[in-house]
Amino acid sequence: MQNPEVKHGTIKILFTPDEEIGRGTEKVDLVKLGADFGYTMDGESLGTLEDETFSADAMGLTIHGVSTHPGFAKGKLENALKIAGDILAALSKDSLSPETTEGIEGFIHPTQISGIQESVKLDFIIRDFTMVGLHEKEAYLQNIVNQILLNYPNSTVDFKVVEQYRNMKEVLVNYPQVVEFALEAIEQAGLKAEKRSIRGGTDGSRLSFMGLPCPNIFAGEHAFHSKLEWVSVQDMEKATQVIINLVQIWEQRS
Repeated sequence: MQNPEVKHGTIKILFTPDEEIGRGTEKVDLVKLGADFGYTMDGESLGTLEDETFSADAMGLTIHGVSTHPGFAKGKLENALKIAGDILAALSKDSLSPETTEGIEGFIHPTQISGIQESVKLDFIIRDFTMVGLHEKEAYLQNIVNQILLNYPNSTVDFKVVEQYRNMKEVLVNYPQVVEFALEAIEQAGLKAEKRSIRGGTDGSRLSFMGLPCPNIFAGEHAFHSKLEWVSVQDMEKATQVIINLVQIWEQRS
């Protein structure tokens, strides 16, 4: 606004809370926003552009055991806490955990457990870069549970799957210029542009499927979701240069 020599089209700025699984975008009015394309400024390393995310679901398990007085429990008690423990123990023996996967490998990740011997709630997040892989992991988890229940014939487990977000590359592949212009803007800032996949989520996933193609540009964020999370001021400054370059490229090519 203070530099009229920077030629650009109309720019809309959108702030969203509760990023990662896209809840911050649920109330976005895209007609009111009035944008054709977008970019989230929420990436990691200097020079990176992310055009692909996991597809993500949440899976909740409610385990219904058989409760009885422990003094008279022989042949009757089926402890929901121990059933949950068996499920988690079975998962710890495979290679589908976040701590054993990388790159474009998906995972099954327990996030929360609560309950008593009669009933336990066990929450998971399921991640994969393809819908086939996502559904395979959900079926794999259900199969583990069903096998464990063979040892607890009077207990049951309810499954609930909730969609969280989908791989934004499925949308962005139809708008190559949105990604190409961003890579060019990064190069113009004197950086080596690197296009890569996110082992996580971004509001851009939900926005892309809502009709606003939206890859993710670096912002110097590091050690996400840890007690040591930090951000680089120098990288944020470079990200600002990228934005300025990007709006000019769109103006020039329009």
